[in-house]
Amino acid sequence: MANVYKDKKKGTYYYVASLGFDDVTGKRIQKLKRGFRTRKEAIQAYNEIMNDYGKLAFKTNSSMSYKEYFESIFLPWYKGRVKERTYNNRLSSMKLHFQPFYRKKVSAITPISIQKWQNDLTGKVSNAYIRNIYGLFSMSLERAYKLGMISNNPAKTVGNVKKVRKNVEFWTKEEFEQILSTLDLTEYYEHFSFIVLWLFFMTGMRFGEGQALQWETDIDFEKQTLRIDKSMFYQNATEFFITEPKTPASKRVIALDETTINYLKEWQNVQQEMTGESIYILSYNGLPTNKHTIRHIIQRHSKLAEVHPIRIHGLRHSHASLLISMGENPLIIKDRLGHEDIKTTLGTYGHLYPNMNREVATKLTHVLQWEQNETVKEKKKAFQGNQYIKKEGI
Repeated sequence: MANVYKDKKKGTYYYVASLGFDDVTGKRIQKLKRGFRTRKEAIQAYNEIMNDYGKLAFKTNSSMSYKEYFESIFLPWYKGRVKERTYNNRLSSMKLHFQPFYRKKVSAITPISIQKWQNDLTGKVSNAYIRNIYGLFSMSLERAYKLGMISNNPAKTVGNVKKVRKNVEFWTKEEFEQILSTLDLTEYYEHFSFIVLWLFFMTGMRFGEGQALQWETDIDFEKQTLRIDKSMFYQNATEFFITEPKTPASKRVIALDETTINYLKEWQNVQQEMTGESIYILSYNGLPTNKHTIRHIIQRHSKLAEVHPIRIHGLRHSHASLLISMGENPLIIKDRLGHEDIKTTLGTYGHLYPNMNREVATKLTHVLQWEQNETVKEKKKAFQGNQYIKKEGI
């Protein structure tokens, strides 16, 4: 953290907190505190000063630029509230797209300037990407509002772009069979390519979940199950680590079919012959596989099979599509994919059930069988009550 430093003479740590500029003198307001035994303690104290004293410090000065606020106030606060993987994945996007506001004072950001920025993004990036980046920008201004720097959040006034349902890309069963026909399992790398595509297609795992799979802890050949209880943050071949899965519901056990179990047993033997003891299931060189490798495999073999290419996440969609085509209950699909609730499953894949309404109507045909009860029929004949309203004058 740039705001925390080590005192080389004393071996302790200190922080320097920037609290904007004085309205009268124009000088920067800073707070320095020394004597922390560890960097972690200094960082914690820095975050506390920015949060606890931020509101008081900024109420009387609104001259801080958005760039300074973003880097010294918002990012440290945001980093402490999301997973490290999430923070690292979003940081570069925020730095890239928030630049148009860097030179503006936080208090000078208006709905008009935000609307122009939003319009400029439209057409350059996807609708979903705009929604994500806009949500983060609005969050940064909401934090400034709560700190007393601005009287309201102008991003809320403008509002996010309308959510557009995008087409879910996937391979059908027949298309995946064409892909498989292009793979030669006698060649080691293609055998690896096969097991990667097969396992993602047949389980619907997220990519990070597949990266983190380990032979010793996650596969049970006797029970024929795959345990998902972790994910992986992968920066490069020397910087990767195990993380918590996306949501609590992501922790699950996926039942595997016998064919998949046999393929995994075969792959384990081949992998060990080529690399020795490998920790990771989806690895051809002892290291976790990466997205670039899988993208290359998909591009190469979709071209050979003359099948449209899909993104890595499309393999997850392909599994869901396969289950839907087999008539599986959405609740089973939800649990298998590790969705938090059924709304996510139906919201993503509901359109893949185009004939379900008609199928229900067909099943309802003659579902109820009945005959008139003769005893009741005779009782009705004997009933002498006022069954009809007599017309006046009759």
